[in-house]
Amino acid sequence: MKMQMSYNRQRKWVIFAFLLVPVFLVVVFGFLPVFNMLGYSFLKWDGIGPKKFIGLDNYQELFTRQENFRVFGVSIYYFVGSLIQLAVALLCAVILCSQIKGATFFKGVLFFPNLINGVAIGFIFLYFFKDTGTLNSLLKLMGAKEPPLWLTDSSKVNYSLAFTSIWRYTGFNVVMFVAAIQSLPSDVYEAANLDGATSWQKFRYITFPGIAPVIQINMILAVKGAVSVFEIPYIMTGGGNGSSTFVIRTMDTAFKFNKIGLASAMAIVLTIIVIVVSAVQDRLFSQK
Repeated sequence: MKMQMSYNRQRKWVIFAFLLVPVFLVVVFGFLPVFNMLGYSFLKWDGIGPKKFIGLDNYQELFTRQENFRVFGVSIYYFVGSLIQLAVALLCAVILCSQIKGATFFKGVLFFPNLINGVAIGFIFLYFFKDTGTLNSLLKLMGAKEPPLWLTDSSKVNYSLAFTSIWRYTGFNVVMFVAAIQSLPSDVYEAANLDGATSWQKFRYITFPGIAPVIQINMILAVKGAVSVFEIPYIMTGGGNGSSTFVIRTMDTAFKFNKIGLASAMAIVLTIIVIVVSAVQDRLFSQK
């Protein structure tokens, strides 16, 4: 009995020792900055001079100025793009898991964009979509007299940016879906084949329910990415021509207009929105 108690105590100490460093890092680099940001949101501060406590004035200014929330309309483009991205990734994953030749090669090709830095991708597609860039040069060679202005036309810029986001993240979703599908028991598919199930029936009743948790995770990441997108529009347009996002507006408020307190309030509101949306999605998936 004493040996068992000693073993359990040692086991707890080992678990505690292994968790100590990661928990410390999460607290120092995760929770403490959030608490500091929460404190800044109640201040009037330019980042250099003296700090002045103003209570909820920053939040009042945030919620009373419509232009602060109008930029969330841009997130709709990225959210719809993320749904297309997930659908394409799921289709590719199902095809790659059907024992086709060169599946490993295509997995690598699809995942490659996810290895490229977001800033680099922004510059690549900046020269691809710009008025005298690669795409318009090809269109002119094909006979187009006036190619579209992909980044300077406010009616087209967000479609171009959303396409760039789809290109970047589809491979990541493909790899996750492939791993999830391959983890499903093969005997279930064998039984379905014996029963004469079609490919659609196997996908609907076996594959889709089996990888539902992975789909849930990707949906949460998609919503988070849609409301907090930054790199691609900032590099390609600087937020101009109607492509500014809430994060870009927050960054401009902090570093262009030197309103650290107001920017902190905006960041807190964005964090709450992401948490609430993630909780709602988790609730909806758990009820299915």
